[in-house]
Amino acid sequence: MEIGYKLSSEEHGPRDLVRYARQAEEAGFSFALISDHFHPWIDAQGESPFVWGVLGAIAEATEDLRVGTGVTCPTIRIHPAIIAQAAATAGALMPGRFFLGVGSGEHLNEHVLGDRWPEASVRIEMMAEAIEVIRLLWEGGLKSHHGKHYTVENARIYSLPERSPEIIVAAGGPDAAKVAGELGDGLVSTGPDEEIIKAFKKAGGNGPLYAEVQVCYADSKQKALQIAKEQWPNMAMGGQLGQELALPSLYSAVAEHITEEDLEESGSFGPDPEEHIEGIKKFADAGFDHLCIHQIGPDQDPFFEFYRDQVLPKLL
Repeated sequence: MEIGYKLSSEEHGPRDLVRYARQAEEAGFSFALISDHFHPWIDAQGESPFVWGVLGAIAEATEDLRVGTGVTCPTIRIHPAIIAQAAATAGALMPGRFFLGVGSGEHLNEHVLGDRWPEASVRIEMMAEAIEVIRLLWEGGLKSHHGKHYTVENARIYSLPERSPEIIVAAGGPDAAKVAGELGDGLVSTGPDEEIIKAFKKAGGNGPLYAEVQVCYADSKQKALQIAKEQWPNMAMGGQLGQELALPSLYSAVAEHITEEDLEESGSFGPDPEEHIEGIKKFADAGFDHLCIHQIGPDQDPFFEFYRDQVLPKLL
């Protein structure tokens, strides 16, 4: 089991994200996932830097930390050919330690150019074709692709890493898990759902299994829950809601109906290391082997100290 750290682009500006990546490496986290959004989930989170610029700085600030996008949508807002070039550059900057996480996206981020937001089955179909385009361009040489959703004509990526990055595919249900198993090098999900893993493996998947674990370390459980309610209430928005709302203000409106009790069911909160360890083990017991810890809120420095001294030694 590997333990990673979530670089939350919705909550932290670019300079802080680079600093936190360095601190995660120093604290003993082996990898990091960095979110790729145009908007934060709610306005209170307050940030959303361009991930590909931040990755360049992280490449220079770290030495061993593996870093992946968690996750990039390569379908609407950015054409998969451009993602292929961006990820190839990141791979060249971080040889052997960059991976590309991809997903089918959210209305929140993908509507900004005025494009239609398609239904879920079409989005998954687009993601599958986008993965094919990315892998085609990573082969090198002049390439063309004329598919159902994407056209690429006489395109060549010249700056390629020696080894292509792994593609880790996000899945919240069996259809996306099937694509992950067929086309991806691994799976990433947000809940301890054994059925997602089963669907991935049934489709031929045998790579690493990533999951994001929501936590909030603070000097009391009540304070931690309060921070989570203010900064990350979207963790308790289940079903398709997280993919369908178009604006941070709409998520904020839904968040008014979320209670601290709702949040408590979705993560680990407070200063008790055993509660954090128990929450992590739920994902490990479900079969995930790469667990990415998302510390909610601004208090990252004490979190690193807490995990370095009291949590990671009991897990690794």
